[in-house]
Amino acid sequence: MMYALIVCNGSIIDYSFYRKFFDEADFIVCADGGALHLQRLGIKPDVLLGDFDSIESEHLEYYMKQNVEILKFPAEKDMTDTELAVNTAIDRGYKNIVIIGGTGTRLDHTLSNIFLLKLMLDRGVKGRIINEYNEMFLINDSTEIEAEDGCYLTLLPLTSKVEGITTEGLYYPLRGEAIEMGSTRGVSNCFVEKKARISITSGILIAIKTRE
Repeated sequence: MMYALIVCNGSIIDYSFYRKFFDEADFIVCADGGALHLQRLGIKPDVLLGDFDSIESEHLEYYMKQNVEILKFPAEKDMTDTELAVNTAIDRGYKNIVIIGGTGTRLDHTLSNIFLLKLMLDRGVKGRIINEYNEMFLINDSTEIEAEDGCYLTLLPLTSKVEGITTEGLYYPLRGEAIEMGSTRGVSNCFVEKKARISITSGILIAIKTRE
């Protein structure tokens, strides 16, 4: 599966965990301060973009010398560097996007990045946000999710109500039921089969697969 990898300036602790994503990605977009993560890993992105308020000039010069495509934007703009990166990947034709470094101590940026999954969904793109402990994506029809040892699966409404939720392969099943935004009913379910199957008839779910 071809995908674009977006590297943000959030929390990336275990660099070895992310190596496979760099190895598998067809296109790497670095959003501003994410360049610090890439420099530590010795990885050259295809595009480095942002207003560059999170990196020093020497880091920018480092990638300029490597002939990385640089897209500079004004500091006063109407979207985050991550949204700019998402738009760039979509404009280059990618239908699958993985975001790393998209979560961390800045809850505002973490939430806005989760909402970018909706922007991608609306544009026909499958988006995922991944860190060492979590994988987040949206469900608006039916899907299968691979189980992993020690993993939990949480399903939360992104829309005001999600209807016709049916699940298989989970300890707490749902059978054509509805969950409204604000309910915690879908938190911390457990896999009982190698795959969980989830379908809905209307609305959008946030799916979070959590590792401990």
